Amino acid sequence: MVAILTFFFAHWFLSLFFHTFFLHRYASHRMYDTSKGWERVFYFCTWFFQGSSYLIPRAYGVMHRMHHEFSDTEQDPHSPHFFKDVWHMMVHTREIYAGFVTGKTLPAAEFTEEPLPVWDSMDKFGDHRATRLAWVAIYIAFYAVFAPSLWWWLLLPIHFLIGPVQGAVVNWCGHKYGYSNFDNGDHSRNSEPWGIFLLGELFQNNHHKHKDSANFAKKWYEFDPTYPVMKAMHWVGMIKLRQSATAKIKVEKEKAAA
Repeated sequence: MVAILTFFFAHWFLSLFFHTFFLHRYASHRMYDTSKGWERVFYFCTWFFQGSSYLIPRAYGVMHRMHHEFSDTEQDPHSPHFFKDVWHMMVHTREIYAGFVTGKTLPAAEFTEEPLPVWDSMDKFGDHRATRLAWVAIYIAFYAVFAPSLWWWLLLPIHFLIGPVQGAVVNWCGHKYGYSNFDNGDHSRNSEPWGIFLLGELFQNNHHKHKDSANFAKKWYEFDPTYPVMKAMHWVGMIKLRQSATAKIKVEKEKAAA
C-alpha cells in the first residue's frame, strides 16, 4: 500500500508541477525566461511525468490563451457553464486541442504572437500511440507488483489521464466554486483551501485578474506553492522571472498591505 500511495502522489504532484510551471506559466504566459538548454530539460520532464497523457506545449499554450481571451463565453475551450458535466467539457477540450496538434485548426495570429515552445522530435515521440501505450503498460505493471488488492487498480485511470484530469479539475472547480477577490467579468473563482493539492492552480480568480503575475496568491492568507520554487530557480539562475511579472507582484503586495 505504501508503494502505491507513494507512486500515486509522486506522479500526481510531479506531473502537476510541470503542468503549472512549464505548460501554464511558461508556454502559455511566458512568466519567465530561460535558456534553450533548461527549456529542453523542462520540456522533457513535462513529457516524462505526464507520461501517457502528455500534452504538447504549443497546442496547450494556444488553447490556454484562448481560454483567457474568451473566459466563460461560448468560445472558451473549457468553460464549465456550457456543459452538463465535466466529462463532456473534457471531450470538447480534447477536440479543440487535437485540432491544434494535427494542424487541422489554425490558431488566430493573436494567440501565437508570444513565442510558443516547440520541440518537434520530442512531440512526435511523446505523442506517438506506442509511447503512450508503453506508459500505460508501466503503470499497470507497477500496480500488478505492488497493489495489495484489485481495489487499488481503480486509481489507474487517473494515471492514464493525469494531465487532462488535473486540467479538468482546475477549469471545472475554478470557474464554479469558491470566492472571488476581483470582478473579472467571468465566473472565475478561488477554490481554496483545496488549491494546495493543485499547486496554486485553483486561484483562478486571482490569475484571471493578473494573468502575467507569477504568484497566483494575492491575499496574505493565500499561498501558491509553485511560486517559491520559481523564486528559488530564479535565484540559482535556472530561470529569470520577467520584470513585468515581478513588478506586478510587488505592486500588488504594497496595495494589499495598504
